[in-house]
Amino acid sequence: MLTTLDWSIVAIYFAMVFVVAFTITRRDASRSSAAGYFLGGRNTGWFVIGASLFASNIGSEHLIGLAGTAAASGVAVAQFEVLASLILLVLGWVFVPFYLQSSVFTMPEFLERRYNATARWYLAVISVIGYVLTKISVTIAAGGIVFEALMGINFWTGAFVVVVITGLYTVFGGLRAVLYTDLLQMFVLIGGAVAVTVIGLDAIGGWNVMVETAGSDFLNLWKPVSHPDFPWTGILFGAPILGVWYWCTDQFIVQRVLAAKNLDEARRGTIFAALLKTLPLFIFVVPGVIAYTLAQRGELTLDSPDQALPTLIATLLPVGIRGLVVAGLLAALMSSLSSVFNSCSTLITWDIYKKFRPESDEKRLVLVGQVSTAVLVCFGLLWIPMMQLVSGQLYQYLQSVQAYISPPVAAVFLLGVFWRRVNSAGAIASLAAGFILGIGRLIAEINKESLGSGALFWFSDINFLHFAILLFVVCAVILTVVSLLTPEPPAEQVAGLTFQTRAGKSAVRATGGVRIDRWWSALVLTLVGLTWLYFSG
Repeated sequence: MLTTLDWSIVAIYFAMVFVVAFTITRRDASRSSAAGYFLGGRNTGWFVIGASLFASNIGSEHLIGLAGTAAASGVAVAQFEVLASLILLVLGWVFVPFYLQSSVFTMPEFLERRYNATARWYLAVISVIGYVLTKISVTIAAGGIVFEALMGINFWTGAFVVVVITGLYTVFGGLRAVLYTDLLQMFVLIGGAVAVTVIGLDAIGGWNVMVETAGSDFLNLWKPVSHPDFPWTGILFGAPILGVWYWCTDQFIVQRVLAAKNLDEARRGTIFAALLKTLPLFIFVVPGVIAYTLAQRGELTLDSPDQALPTLIATLLPVGIRGLVVAGLLAALMSSLSSVFNSCSTLITWDIYKKFRPESDEKRLVLVGQVSTAVLVCFGLLWIPMMQLVSGQLYQYLQSVQAYISPPVAAVFLLGVFWRRVNSAGAIASLAAGFILGIGRLIAEINKESLGSGALFWFSDINFLHFAILLFVVCAVILTVVSLLTPEPPAEQVAGLTFQTRAGKSAVRATGGVRIDRWWSALVLTLVGLTWLYFSG
């Protein structure tokens, strides 16, 4: 449990979050406008954008899950983190120019510009439901677990505290408060994770001892095709599909780059985030291998793999450092929760409310955004007692929904910007077919035991990354065929939204700034390549 010094550090962290949020909110004259509240005034710099991209992505359940999976089966789970560096470069170099040139507030709005209103409704509704049922509930549950396991506070009390505190500064400060608190939380999060890794490596005798004890297979990122969780084929061809959906088309993430003051700042923010995403393997995943090493030597007892990180914190960390690491876990938790509150309220306001009340002025839209955030906070509080009624298996299925609905979304975005010929009819057919196949897979997976051994069982049992590849290909083919069988979209509809029709292409000519960005991007590619090479068994 925490000592007085640890509690003091946690209290200082909470105070710093409130000071930053209050100061930013007070100084932000633009928050009364829609662009100010939902997109931080569209004048955010690259450092804040990159920090927020990183901090929003890393949640407490993320940290515990990465370390736990590493303690159970090795570092292969880090492939998703490594690949994120590459996908963030895709966001910055491929998608960001179209998003900023179209001046959209949300990703569903971009789909309407490129295709039609039906595509917008589909993505908006799917996103809001997904955020409420998965991101909000999982993050709240993780908060309760952190409070109970490491701070000795009742689960429900801890979850309540996290929801209320995070909700307060999100409601009143909008995206700018979220961005700058994310900046603070990035430093706390990385500092705590580095402390766990360094102290853990020292406790086992260094990196080489860990490698010798864990074995080469445990430290191999590349698993055979038959591997149930991380086959190399799924990682190489399936995971990038999910990555494009999450990093390049999900409002939860993309809202940060929409807040950039210009294209250069947005692109640099994604490159900075890509550099930061080369760290998780070493500071989030390796602690799980350290816990495994200590357990193998009989110096640590793990009741379950997910206890790897909490056990390391409780067993190895000295007084004071323990408080820093707990603050880091809370930082991860609050940054994710504030981001999902803000993004979800933006979708509700801009893609749902404004469609019914297009005449609404900016003050009304900001008010609706604040009310939406408050409602989401209340929903989060009401959801807390319901969590104990949801089985772990159902929770897992709810999470997997995202993997099954992402390939069609990735297909319509990717083909939409690369090929002007694809049209709204193709997009709707692709999204509809993808939704049916994705939900069909979910239902089949839940009832897998009763499906025998035929084609339906194969459909329900195929690795989810391999399924993502299959679903993406099917959706891309449907999008292409239906588009070619129907009239091409009007020139004015696709103007500026595809590579063939984008005006002002000189915006990404090799100016001095762009050349520097290319060198930094090359550094990211080099680091990813070296990581893959070193952890190749």
